[in-house]
Amino acid sequence: MKKNLAVLTILLGATFMSFNGALIRILESANGFQVLFYRSIGLVTFVLLFISLKRKTAIIEVFRAIDAWDIVVGVCLGFAFSSYVFSIFYTSVAYTLFILSATPLVAALLSWVVLNERPRLITGLAMLLSLFGVAIMVRTGVSGGYGWANFLALISALSFASMLVITRRSFKEDILTGTFLGGVFSGLFGLLSSVFVVNSLEVSLYDLGIMFVMGAFAIGLGITLVTLAAPFVPSAEVSILVLLESVLGPIWVWLFLNEIVSKSELVGGALILFSVFLLSYPGKQLNRE
Repeated sequence: MKKNLAVLTILLGATFMSFNGALIRILESANGFQVLFYRSIGLVTFVLLFISLKRKTAIIEVFRAIDAWDIVVGVCLGFAFSSYVFSIFYTSVAYTLFILSATPLVAALLSWVVLNERPRLITGLAMLLSLFGVAIMVRTGVSGGYGWANFLALISALSFASMLVITRRSFKEDILTGTFLGGVFSGLFGLLSSVFVVNSLEVSLYDLGIMFVMGAFAIGLGITLVTLAAPFVPSAEVSILVLLESVLGPIWVWLFLNEIVSKSELVGGALILFSVFLLSYPGKQLNRE
């Protein structure tokens, strides 16, 4: 896959992912554990079928081809999926997504240390812009009592950044099986917690439908597009491109659910969007030699 196409694919995936917060907000009564379990059904079904069709192989062969890289990616995504959901439950969609915007800095540092992948000048500029945008957006929320939500969002950011670096380090053309395993691991966590912690798997048909849509499209299709293209773009750049989710997510809940977005958050979001534009500008195909 050429880098330009990979960039567009990542941006499309981030757009699908941006609907997750709004979908969680319109649930009637489902709790975080139930969300993790039921949405994982849609997620693993979609990704498994996509892998089978893409590789033109039987589903059983997908399981036989699982390797250590897939498992590590799955663990990282399992943590990212789980901590993200509970962060959304504890605070606003905008606040969670803005803290997740720390992902580029984490990914760049990990890439530099683990992969010796020094960021390009344009990447560094985009990182500074995005981080400045985050600083503007969260400055009024530091004293808002979101400590636990902040911690969960940071865990999600660290987990997602680690997944991006591992994906690039693996040199695999297709890391989609790791995405599938991420859904499996987070779903098992949700199932066991629903049974043994909250003692209930019962949800309304409305919530069930929302969670299936969330799993298959907002997460399944979105993360599939990102992981499909991630090996062809440096980790630091991927993590900035997916910040489009942090810009669009608050817009959806503001437009459709009247969840207020402050002026400082809008200004910061505009800076992040501009950083995404910088990395979206056509460039040379990534040399993977």
